[in-house]
Amino acid sequence: MHPPTSFPRRGCLAALGAFAALASGCSATRALDLLVPRDSYRGEPGLAYGPEPRHRLDAYLPLQAGAGPRPLVLFFYGGSWSSGDRADYRFVGEALASAGVATLVADYRLSPAVGWREILADCALATAWARAQAARLGADRLFLMGHSAGAYNAAMLALDARWLASVDMAPAQLAGWTGIAGPYDFLPIGSPVVQRAFGWPATPLDSQPIVHARADAPPALLLAAASDGVVDPRRNTLGLAQALRQAGAPVRTRLYEGLNHATAIGALAPPLRRLAPLREDVLDFARTGHPGGAT
Repeated sequence: MHPPTSFPRRGCLAALGAFAALASGCSATRALDLLVPRDSYRGEPGLAYGPEPRHRLDAYLPLQAGAGPRPLVLFFYGGSWSSGDRADYRFVGEALASAGVATLVADYRLSPAVGWREILADCALATAWARAQAARLGADRLFLMGHSAGAYNAAMLALDARWLASVDMAPAQLAGWTGIAGPYDFLPIGSPVVQRAFGWPATPLDSQPIVHARADAPPALLLAAASDGVVDPRRNTLGLAQALRQAGAPVRTRLYEGLNHATAIGALAPPLRRLAPLREDVLDFARTGHPGGAT
């Protein structure tokens, strides 16, 4: 069976209600999960990429082998670096795997148990595992992708070479990265939760992705809601895009009307895809590796 292309109005309203709860701080992605097909991909859950209990990821693989090697996307979720669980993001894996893109959804350690440096070290370890396993998963190129705090994680790995260097990799080995509603320039830090994760006020400037924009950065696709009340898209999404362009790096941006911080990632799920063509933009980038121009 193929996932349905439309849902009853009550299904869409239920999904919107779930993401309204998510935006207020509740873990509501599990409610959305009930509306996502389970027969449109092949899963390999609970794969270990490192020694810690949270060094685990789930693989979502296309049912049919393609004409050739396919892209592999490693996804990091958000949650202010202090919450999140890979099991709540099955809708992300399904959205890409059902369209022929192999996908990994990774857990990582969280604040306050660890800080931002340890979180990035975990994400780098997951990236090295993904690269080593790409051929087994039928892929020949690796993309990073994240939402909110997860987009920060992806940005830092793609832009600040020291994190991938710790696992004998380099940003040049990435085919590209996608950031959805990411914070890339957020000093000073006002949120107490984020302050703990970044050791504010002793947070170094080099913790910010925007200061690492450079000409040889991997291609970037930066997406956000035009009216995001959580992470300012103009300072962060458009600001980083401008810095990358000035450095000479390939980047495309898109701000979607009608979305918010939570539905910017929820728009990948079948009930909310009608809100914006975000899934199509993500898939096109994963398939081609070309961000195109600004929109």
